[in-house]
Amino acid sequence: MKIDLTDTTAGKVNKALVQGRRAIGTPAVGMVLTLVIVTDEENAYDALKAAGDASHEHPSRTLVVIKRVSRTPRDRTASRLDAEVRVGADAGSGETVLLRLYGEVADHADSVVLPLLLPDAPVVVWWPVNAPLDPAKDPLGALAQRRVTDTYSSEQPVRELSARADAYTPGDTDLSWTRITPWRSMLAAALDQVVCEVKAVEVEGEEFNPSCELLAMWLADRLDVPVKRSLSSGPGLTAVRLDTSQGAIALDRADGSLATLSIDGQPDRAVALKRRDTAELIAEELRRLDPDDTYASALRFGVERLNVSASPAAEPVPEAPAAQAASGAQAPEPSAKGEPAVEAAAPEAAAPEAAAKEPLKKRVKAP
Repeated sequence: MKIDLTDTTAGKVNKALVQGRRAIGTPAVGMVLTLVIVTDEENAYDALKAAGDASHEHPSRTLVVIKRVSRTPRDRTASRLDAEVRVGADAGSGETVLLRLYGEVADHADSVVLPLLLPDAPVVVWWPVNAPLDPAKDPLGALAQRRVTDTYSSEQPVRELSARADAYTPGDTDLSWTRITPWRSMLAAALDQVVCEVKAVEVEGEEFNPSCELLAMWLADRLDVPVKRSLSSGPGLTAVRLDTSQGAIALDRADGSLATLSIDGQPDRAVALKRRDTAELIAEELRRLDPDDTYASALRFGVERLNVSASPAAEPVPEAPAAQAASGAQAPEPSAKGEPAVEAAAPEAAAPEAAAKEPLKKRVKAP
């Protein structure tokens, strides 16, 4: 059932929701949370479809906030709210309200959304695109216990990770992190099968994919060993290789669907590791509404630290100028980012000569 409201108010939208529930014979509200989607007209359909599919697992009231562009000065001063209320089969397993905001009211979306929130229920805000740099300080983000962004949709996704780290507030999360949950689970299970010490790690994936960087930062944060970031044609993450004291462990996924787990001394195994759609990612995020401390720790490790030695003690002490002149050695030049030269890599990393020839942007370090 659909109810269209033109030039309306939040109070009239609430009355339409009650009217719609009574019309389909379900006056009771059996929803567990309010999901607020902040998007534009172009991406509203895909986001709403993903939320509808996720609602079968998490019945919720979905509020889609669409800020319409005002093309003339007169339109920018005129405020209007149009709404479309969907209940029953048109709204999945909950209720859906599309809110189109025009003019000055678009700058006060929180005042429109607040009266429509379910009482005594958690609030999750999701930005499929164009997320604010600090979601917790956004007026809509301030209403939520959980704030979901997606750095993959930004123009500079890897650089966006640094901004997310600087502005992180407990309750923030990112779908680029959610995408690597199966990889993290599989790697942890593989290490549980072998009593070993991890010496180095290589993460292989397509360029400008924040999920690859987050997986590298997670490994760097948890293992404290050198991590090398190498590039492939994708799709997404393609392989993770661990050099351990008991031999190599590799998780290789070339086709984006089926992966091969290889452990020295054991037969290779095929494991399902398909790329998941947005509905599955959102459903996973809605399962837990508490702060994700593991994500926060990996994010704060920092993309810029991936090219720095994991252990400060492993970095060589720079020679004094006099000693360098006596030995004829030439001091390594710092990188453009002010990071230590490649020669300062951890001494236990394999083949230092080959590693020094790699472009700096391809090298990463792991915990």
